[in-house]
Amino acid sequence: MKIKAIFFDLDDTLYDCTNLLIDASRRRAAKAMVEAGLPTTEENAYQLQKELIARHGPYHPVFNEIVKKFRANKKFINIAYRAYNSSELSGIVPFSDVIPTLRDLKKRGFKLFLLTVGVHERQENKVKILGLKSCFSEIIINDQEIGMLMEDCILDCLKRHNLNPNEAVMVGDRTRNELRAAKSLGLITIQMLHGRFKLEQPIHECDKPDYKIKRIFQIPTILQLYNSGKTPDNLKIVAIGGGTGLPIMLEGAKTYSKHLSAMVTVTDSGRSSGILREEFGILPPGDARNCLIALSETEEQEQELYQLFQYRFNKGSLNGMSLGNLLMAALTDLTGSFDLAIKKASKILNIRGKVLPSTLNDTHICAELEDGAYVEEEFNVRAVGKSPIKRVFLKNENVEPLPEAVEEILNADIIVIGPGSLYTSLITNLLVTGIRTAICNSNAVKIYVCNIVTQPGQTDKYKVSDHIQAINKYLVDGMVDYVIVNDKIPKKEILDRYKKEGAELAEFDNGVHGLNINIKKADLVEDFDKKRILWEKQDLLRHDPDKLADAVLRVYANLPMVKYK
Repeated sequence: MKIKAIFFDLDDTLYDCTNLLIDASRRRAAKAMVEAGLPTTEENAYQLQKELIARHGPYHPVFNEIVKKFRANKKFINIAYRAYNSSELSGIVPFSDVIPTLRDLKKRGFKLFLLTVGVHERQENKVKILGLKSCFSEIIINDQEIGMLMEDCILDCLKRHNLNPNEAVMVGDRTRNELRAAKSLGLITIQMLHGRFKLEQPIHECDKPDYKIKRIFQIPTILQLYNSGKTPDNLKIVAIGGGTGLPIMLEGAKTYSKHLSAMVTVTDSGRSSGILREEFGILPPGDARNCLIALSETEEQEQELYQLFQYRFNKGSLNGMSLGNLLMAALTDLTGSFDLAIKKASKILNIRGKVLPSTLNDTHICAELEDGAYVEEEFNVRAVGKSPIKRVFLKNENVEPLPEAVEEILNADIIVIGPGSLYTSLITNLLVTGIRTAICNSNAVKIYVCNIVTQPGQTDKYKVSDHIQAINKYLVDGMVDYVIVNDKIPKKEILDRYKKEGAELAEFDNGVHGLNINIKKADLVEDFDKKRILWEKQDLLRHDPDKLADAVLRVYANLPMVKYK
C-alpha cells in the first residue's frame, strides 16, 4: 500500500526542545528545590541533573536521585517536577524547514496528524506558540497522566480517518516511545536524530526505525521514493569519486539506501597514502578509508571512527602517518589483496554499503599542460602554480576495472559522479576504460554534482560549463542525464576567505545553456554553525551531506528542489 498519512511527534521533532526548553526546565527545577530548602546551590542542582542524564540516559529518575543524595524529604521530588513541567514557555520556534515541508506535504494530499504526549495545557501552549495548528488535519494531545496508551491513540486516529496502519508513517525522536508503538502496529517509522534521544537505541531489533533523518525536508523525498516502490532495501546507488566529496555524498545517502557502492580512485600519491604506496607497494588507502568511515551505521560511530582513523602521528618514524592508512596496509598484507582488505575492514566496521576501487592495477594519473609540459602522479597534477591542465590520462592506460565495480554500475538505479576534485578524484575513475563503458551501458539515472568552488591547481577560473564539458570529454557527450548545481551564494566574508586560498565560486555562466543538458539548481552549501568533518586536505566550501543527498534523490524521484530560508 502507499503512504497516505503522517503522524508527527512534537518535542525535538518539529522544534528544538532540548536546547530551548529542557535547559530552562532544569534551571527552574533547581531553583524551586533550593528555595524549598534543598541544602545546595541552584547551579549545583542544575549541574547534577545534566551529569545524571549524561551518565544514565534521558529516562533516569533524576530528581529522585538528587533527593536521595542530600537525604532530603521526598516532597522535593514533587516540587522539582512541578517546576520542571511548568507551562512557562518562551522563545520557541519551529525548525526552519518544518512549516514549508508540512505545507508541501498537505498540498500533495497527505493527511497530517500531530500526536504529542505531556501535560495537556503545556503541550497546547507549545502548539499555539509554534503556529502549527493550521498545518494538521488533527492534533492529539495525549495527557501523560490520564491519557490512553500510545498504540490506542494511533489506532483511534487511523480509524476516524479510514486509514490502515500500513498507510501511515510515524516521525519522532524516541525509539522506545512513539516509534516503538508505531512499529508494533505496522507503521513505517522515521527517527529524527535530534535532542536527548538521538543516540537512543531500540530495545529489540524489530523496533529499529525504517529511516533516520536529521532534517524534516527529507520526508517528502522518502515518501515519494517509498510510494514508487523504492525503499532502502532495494534502491541501488553508485557514487563515483574520491577525496573530500565522496564521503559527503555517502554520509547523506545512507538515509535512502542500504545498497550504496562507493567507487574510489587509486591514483593518490600524496601524504601517508603516497608513502605506503611507495614503501609497501600497496594501492593508496586514503580515499577508501574515508568512505568506510562515512558508511558507518550510526552518527556516533562515524564520529568515533573519524577521530581514530584520521589520527596522524606527530613524531618519530611514523610522523604524518594516518592510523587508518596503517590499518588498511596491514589488512592488505594479511589478505593479500587491496579489495579483500577493504572487504575485511567493511565487515569489521559493519558499514552500510560497499567501497570498491575502480581498478586494482597500480597506475598514476598524468597530465598534459597548456604550455606543453607533462606531469606525472596525483600530487603534481593538482600542484598549485603550474600551467592549466589540457588533458589527463593514466600512465598505464590498459588497466582493468574491478569486475565487482562494473557489476554494481550496471545494476544501479542511480549513478552519482561527484562532488570532488574534478581531475584527480572524478575523471581519474572515468579513465579506466571498463568503468567508462559500464556507465554508458547502464540504465541508471546518471547525475553529475558540480563543485561549489574552483580548486587551485586543477580548476582555476573554471565556470560551471567548464566542469560539465570536462566530464563530457572523458565520459561521452550527452551521457549525463542531470547536473546539480549549487545556487546558494555564501556571505561575502566567507567567499573572501576562500579567495585568499585561491578558490572562487564556480559561476553559473551562459555557456551552460548551449550544452543541451538538464540542470537542477539547489542550495547545497553546508551550515557553518555545525561541527564539521573535513575529510582532510583543503578546507573549502563544502556540500552539506543531507542537502546534497536529498537533491540527488529529488532529481531521481522527480520532485522539485527545496527552497530553504
